[in-house]
Amino acid sequence: MRLRSLLLLPLLALGLIGCKDDSAPADQAAAPAQTFHWKMVTTWPKNAPGTGTAAERLAERVNAMSAGRLTIKVYAAGELVPALEVFDAVSRGTAELGHGTPYYWKGKVPAAQFFGAVPFGLSTLEMNAWLNKGGGQALWDEAYAPFGLKPLTAGNSTMQMGGWFNKEINSLADIKGLKIRMPGLGGEVWSRLGATTVVMPGGEIFTSLQSGAIDATDWVSPYNDLAFGLPKAAKYYYYPGWQEPQSVLELLINQKAFDALPADLQAIVTEAARAATQDMMDDYVYHNALALDELKKSGTLLKRFPDEVLQAMQRESEQVLGDLAAQSELNGRIWASMQAFQALATSMQALSEKELYDWR
Repeated sequence: MRLRSLLLLPLLALGLIGCKDDSAPADQAAAPAQTFHWKMVTTWPKNAPGTGTAAERLAERVNAMSAGRLTIKVYAAGELVPALEVFDAVSRGTAELGHGTPYYWKGKVPAAQFFGAVPFGLSTLEMNAWLNKGGGQALWDEAYAPFGLKPLTAGNSTMQMGGWFNKEINSLADIKGLKIRMPGLGGEVWSRLGATTVVMPGGEIFTSLQSGAIDATDWVSPYNDLAFGLPKAAKYYYYPGWQEPQSVLELLINQKAFDALPADLQAIVTEAARAATQDMMDDYVYHNALALDELKKSGTLLKRFPDEVLQAMQRESEQVLGDLAAQSELNGRIWASMQAFQALATSMQALSEKELYDWR
């Protein structure tokens, strides 16, 4: 070996042969990284606390994590498409992303309601566990696949309140003829108990409640409700939020657009959505505590639904969910999976969180 090296030295000096170098030539510029510019449409008013800001933060996180290779421009409700047309806009590719909540699409995908909020159902932590570990995500993917959409959790508003009312609910008789804004499965329960339910985006709630177009509304919880001025439009604030023990906010992704991303950008979108969920949970736990304290100091009348009403709501909820599960084979599998996990989780929570809260 040494003799061969000595013989090669003159040739190297004369430049007749070169040293092996796997690096690119110095004068050859690296190929520029491919960039993607996406639009996100949302169901939320611009800069709505918690909900709207979550979409903005998600976009900022993706932009930063990708070093600008994937940029996202966020459009609030009505800026590019109306709030309740977000699902269709992402499905047809008008926008690559959407941010909203699943029960808004019940007319198109009845199964979507299972992935938003289930009356008397899973808590926030339980819902995330079922989706991420208990097979819920695969069922959600299956429900949205015919529309060319990939859903991910991108927020959770945690347990909500029962809503704002300009009429007291002292018995089941007070529900008859009540006009209430409530989407999703909770709205169906109110309807079966004799109320008239309507669905409207958040930007229309205050005026409708103040004018008397509706008698009551759910929205979210103290954090959002205070920001929307609802204490100025209604007299009574009811609890508990039986209709939404938690509420998933979803990131709708156009599947073709997602498939066109390189693997690292797909991972960035996925993990940014997961981070958005945790960020929103923290946001709501913190700000709800502050906002509720402010509402109490300002004289808001907090009222608990009577036991008679809650018992009736629970009975009707079981019937509503059973009817939804019977609509299709997929719906049946989703409900069976969710029920099985809730039974397990309830046993654990009875020994842990419930005991702690009772002692606190």
